[in-house]
Amino acid sequence: MLRLSKKADYALIAMKHLALRRDGSSSAREIAGLYDIPIELLAKILQRLVRRGLLLSQQGTRGGYQLARVPSLISVADVIQAIDGPVTVTACSSSEGTHCEQFAKCNVRDPLWRVRERILSALGECTIAELAADPPPTDPAEHRAVLHTHI
Repeated sequence: MLRLSKKADYALIAMKHLALRRDGSSSAREIAGLYDIPIELLAKILQRLVRRGLLLSQQGTRGGYQLARVPSLISVADVIQAIDGPVTVTACSSSEGTHCEQFAKCNVRDPLWRVRERILSALGECTIAELAADPPPTDPAEHRAVLHTHI
C-alpha cells in the first residue's frame, strides 16, 4: 500500500498552514496546537524542512517559520522527499535495491519503476499553492464522504 508517513503528512499540514498565513509566519507551537500534532515531533519536522531549504526560521519573540519560496514553487514531492527520503514503490527502487535477491530476474522491476516515475511526476506537479487552494473540510465525516466519492 502506498501511503505517506505521518511525518510527511504533518509536514504538508504545516506547509499548507504557512501558505495560508497572511503574515507568512507561524511558530511550531501554534501549528502544533491548531492541528493536534505533538510539538516535539513537529519541531523536528520543521527543522528538517529548514535544512532542506523549504522553510526559513527566525529566532526570538517574533520568530517562527515561513516558506522559503512562494507556495507555487514548492512541490508536494519536495516536502515528502525532504522528510522521508526518496519515494519508492518496491525494494529495488531504493538505494539498497540491487541487494534484492530477485533483482536480476525480476520481471516487474522496469514496469514498477515506470509506476514510480509517474507517482513522482504527479507529486512534483502538485504544489503547496494547490493544497492551500482547497478549503479544509468542516467535518471529518464530510471529508470521508468526499474521499469515497472520488475513489
